[in-house]
Amino acid sequence: QVQLVESGGGLVQAGGSLRLSCAASGRTFSSYTMGWFRQAPGKEREFVAAIRWSDSITYYADSVKGRFTISRDNAKNTVYLQMNSLKPEETAVYYCVADSSSARLRLGVRADYWGQGTQVTVSE
Repeated sequence: QVQLVESGGGLVQAGGSLRLSCAASGRTFSSYTMGWFRQAPGKEREFVAAIRWSDSITYYADSVKGRFTISRDNAKNTVYLQMNSLKPEETAVYYCVADSSSARLRLGVRADYWGQGTQVTVSE
């Protein structure tokens, strides 16, 4: 059974930092792209960042480029999202996702596998 388990969410002041983690298990993800979506209350879900497991190619939404960094640890089968200079409008539930297609994942619409989500709240 595939599991994506997120951790690291919480409350932070504007301008602060958080690091999200996503531990993956249940299958081999070597041919997959893993990443993060987020959804704020009343807003559509959106793509945030992704990394191709095979070659570590990374992708970012324009809104987070230069502030967020996605990375992976092969030994731990874990993906990280380092978020710096956070803004109040980035308050959302952040979901770890995995898909066999990086192009599809970057649309922010669907994914083969989802985590349960972790709340990130950025205060003024």
